[in-house]
Amino acid sequence: MFKRSLMLISLPVLLATFAPGDSMADTAVPPDATGFFTGIWRRPTLLGDMGGLRTVLGNYGITLNLTETSEVLGNVTGGLKRGATYDGLTTLTLQMDTQKAFGWDGGTINISALQIHGRSISQYYLDNLQTASSIEATPTTRLWEIWYQQAFLDGKLDVRAGQQSLDQEFIVSAGSAIFVNSMMGWPILPSADLYAGGGPVYPLSSLGVRLHAQPTDSISVLVGVFQDNPPGGPFGDDSQLRGSSRYGANFNLTTGALFIAELQYALNQPAPGEMDDGSKPAGLPGTYKVGVWYDTAGFPDQRYDAQGLSLANPASSGDPRLRGGNYSFYALADQMVWRPDSQSPRAVGVFARVMGAPGDRNLVDVSLDAGVTLKAPLPGRDNDIIGIGYGFAKISNGARSLDRATAYYAGSPYPIRSSESFVELTYQAQVTPWLQIQPDAQYMFLPSGGIPDPNRPGKRLGNETILGVRANVTF
Repeated sequence: MFKRSLMLISLPVLLATFAPGDSMADTAVPPDATGFFTGIWRRPTLLGDMGGLRTVLGNYGITLNLTETSEVLGNVTGGLKRGATYDGLTTLTLQMDTQKAFGWDGGTINISALQIHGRSISQYYLDNLQTASSIEATPTTRLWEIWYQQAFLDGKLDVRAGQQSLDQEFIVSAGSAIFVNSMMGWPILPSADLYAGGGPVYPLSSLGVRLHAQPTDSISVLVGVFQDNPPGGPFGDDSQLRGSSRYGANFNLTTGALFIAELQYALNQPAPGEMDDGSKPAGLPGTYKVGVWYDTAGFPDQRYDAQGLSLANPASSGDPRLRGGNYSFYALADQMVWRPDSQSPRAVGVFARVMGAPGDRNLVDVSLDAGVTLKAPLPGRDNDIIGIGYGFAKISNGARSLDRATAYYAGSPYPIRSSESFVELTYQAQVTPWLQIQPDAQYMFLPSGGIPDPNRPGKRLGNETILGVRANVTF
């Protein structure tokens, strides 16, 4: 398995080894009999026009995107055990412009599917909360998003309805997108506190309606309501593989509704074409967002059962008391803080995101992630990015109180969870327009907040060092 994993990663690396650099941009590459290698290193996708298929589809307003993300990650210290795993994600997306397809102005149809393969390093090697990879999921092939979007008022307002994944638009930080750790995408707080390990987010989606309005060039508003639990089932039994949700065909409408609203403010954004004529905004660009979500479903109390007894009490039924509803407030910022001039690709950006939720019904009541990125860090590497990031998840007071009660009723020492945090250093190299290679290193402090090590009674799970490499290919 590990040898096959290395081969999957090594193939695009091997191809890139023979790719001409910037100094060879005008060097002719001899075509093969089919012309496949003509311009292969310069075109935006590996398969180019796919024998004319993309052109034919484009004539009907259809855009086809096919990507593969493959990675090998290994645990060097701490955790459940040492070792490496391979995991991968193939994503197929079809979008149709209804105006070009059949004359319906302002409409977009989107259909996407996922093929998830490999083995999760966090589940089998780490047992942490802030999972090491953003593509980790239970292996399967499933439909993902299926929605229709209609624009109004010259694009100032649009409505999207259908099967959607919230992490494509809400609580998104552009600055954190480079990082491999999953919680730099969809944060740990909703991942730990919502149904199905984060609600309707990758690799899941759910039925919902989203409205986007942009009353001014600087201000945007996102508002949506979605089904909160794509697989269905109770909080502790909402597997990604429950029933037809394995294939993305479970349109559950029985658990609760998830309402979410986000206000966005864009600072110093250039007007269309402004950067091309040598001018620049008054200052460096940034984006600031504040938001709130509310889930109407019942959520298990972290400390007490339905009869009011501690869940650690031997007389307890073990069934947590259900508390009505759940909510969180959040804020995030993406800000460029340095750039030599408006035409330079080199720039330093910072990002930060903080969230809070009630501690009686949630495992994590505060989360924070932040980081710094540098674009074009080396001469001649204008599209490379290096970044260092930090993630923090505070275990709620309710969960910590349960730990204390567990120690009391057991009559023996028991670790009291506190918080989990990690540091990540990553470098994304744009080898060709269609290939990125990304070495990555992460260090995890107090996995899962400091839980017992099942292999060493009386000890906490050791701090983890995760090393690996990711390849992104656009076909």
